[in-house]
Amino acid sequence: MTGWWQWGYVAAMAAGVLLFLRLWADPRGVPTVEYLVALAVPLWSGLWYTLLSLGGGRADGGDHTVYWARYADWAVSASLLLTALALTATHALPHRHPRLLTALVGANLAMILSGLLGDFAAEPWPRYLFFSLGALALLAIFAVIYGPLRAIARRQPTALYRAYREAALLLGVLWVGYPVFWLLGPSGVGLLGATTDTALFVLLSIASKVGWGALDLARLRELVGRGELPLGNPG
Repeated sequence: MTGWWQWGYVAAMAAGVLLFLRLWADPRGVPTVEYLVALAVPLWSGLWYTLLSLGGGRADGGDHTVYWARYADWAVSASLLLTALALTATHALPHRHPRLLTALVGANLAMILSGLLGDFAAEPWPRYLFFSLGALALLAIFAVIYGPLRAIARRQPTALYRAYREAALLLGVLWVGYPVFWLLGPSGVGLLGATTDTALFVLLSIASKVGWGALDLARLRELVGRGELPLGNPG
């Protein structure tokens, strides 16, 4: 059953690629970079899950299987989602604030690496130590999203600031599911079996990578199309 869930995820990512290509064909004033970032997420993620579906991207973790390809996926795709959120926060502003984006991506990479090391840890105490470090990195991401990045987004027109708040809240709610499923699954206390763990990660990732990206783009297209926002920063 795990294989079926993984192939289903690959199909969902392929559908996401086609969806974003279709939207890009009629950009409606939304900058090209927004579509490129949205498109790269399911493309990258789908490639790694194809590897998983073919039996690769995994290693023996002692008492469970470590799906290291998931971490390779998340390292880039989650960083791209944060980039998309930062673009929404600065859509109508002359500067992109690269230092904040660098901080977000750095915290994300620290979070993903902590999860991978925890997954490979043979003993419980280092496993939960790395889990705790990853959770702290996630809290740092939330601190930037709901702190300085939100303050920057507030400088934009009210409609776009509301769009940022909605996007940030939804992404935060979705991302909380990752450490929860990790902790409850085979990598953590083992309350969830491998198939259930895979199914939950698949559904959560589809919502995070295709669903969230589609909603973010749709909101921008709607606001620009109604003339409530400028065409945005073309970079």
